[in-house]
Amino acid sequence: MSEQKISIAYDHPDAGQTCCSTAQAWARTPQEPAADEKAELISRIKRLLKEQDAVLVAHYYVHPDLQDLAEATGGIVSDSLDMANFGHQHPAKTIVVAGVRFMGETAKILNPEKRVLMPDLEAECSLDLGCPVDEFAAFCDGHPDRTVVVYANTSAAVKARADWMVTSSIALPVVRHLMEQGRKILWAPDRHLGSYVQEQTGADMLLWQGSCIVHDEYKAKELIEMKAAHPGALVLVHPESPRAVVKLADVVGSTTQLISAAQKSVAQEFIVATDNGILHKMRTLCPDKVFLEAPTAGAGANCTSCSHCPWMAMNGLRNLAEVLENGRNEVHVDPAIGLRAKQPIEKMLEFARQIKLPTRGIGNA
Repeated sequence: MSEQKISIAYDHPDAGQTCCSTAQAWARTPQEPAADEKAELISRIKRLLKEQDAVLVAHYYVHPDLQDLAEATGGIVSDSLDMANFGHQHPAKTIVVAGVRFMGETAKILNPEKRVLMPDLEAECSLDLGCPVDEFAAFCDGHPDRTVVVYANTSAAVKARADWMVTSSIALPVVRHLMEQGRKILWAPDRHLGSYVQEQTGADMLLWQGSCIVHDEYKAKELIEMKAAHPGALVLVHPESPRAVVKLADVVGSTTQLISAAQKSVAQEFIVATDNGILHKMRTLCPDKVFLEAPTAGAGANCTSCSHCPWMAMNGLRNLAEVLENGRNEVHVDPAIGLRAKQPIEKMLEFARQIKLPTRGIGNA
């Protein structure tokens, strides 16, 4: 089956600068298998998972077929840290990560003794790509008085340079904790999430200027128009979105928090400003409710993503079956880097326990 390559523009800040330059990356767009092939692939993957003593962990943003398959075979559908923690607690010797590369690295960091596979090792993340470790290290070295806090959507090497790692739902309490200690913060890589945290806490934060190509495309003007057309709908927004979009939200939160809000709310209609892969889980859990994608069209929109990450879309049934059969696409993290990267992750997990925030589903992308 032929795959089309698409070019993707993303923010690539120069170290020490406050404005962004633009870099180019690419993603493959796999073709959907026909119904008979899909059934055969699902059957083969189930058999291979058993034979390989493997567990499938999938992100909320990957194809619904992979989400359903993960849960049907004893795996999990969740955010990246929860995926890694689940793999750590599961007795399987192999973790198969359906997501993007930093998620596979996080799983390996927390499970160095296990084999970690991915359907495609070239499934990237614009936040990760836009924060190369050499430039980031130079940025940190230029501000030695600041505590370095990085988002989960970063490479193992960037995490190894950090004092803390956070996910979107624990970012606020961590930053408030650091404020109480009189700390100034260097934040990376997402400028929108960083700005949201800064605005909510009043912390002294120096922001790396990266962004997510999906969330960066949501448009406030068009969202206002959609709200007017659906006056009873609640607006659910991930804080990686631009400030003007976040200001229109009824609920701001991580993937897990947005799903929970939809379940608990008496509203029957929702406008969702995060990757549309999450709609499958929302519709499965709330079949009587209506979920609409927040608009990405409008003046200045590139619509590269159109509300779905092209790298998440690189995960499919075909390459999942192939990686289980041939054992390729194993994730490797330099042991020394992995040990250093594990420290800010464990610091966050310990803090989550102290404040009694559940470590399952504490959310990132």
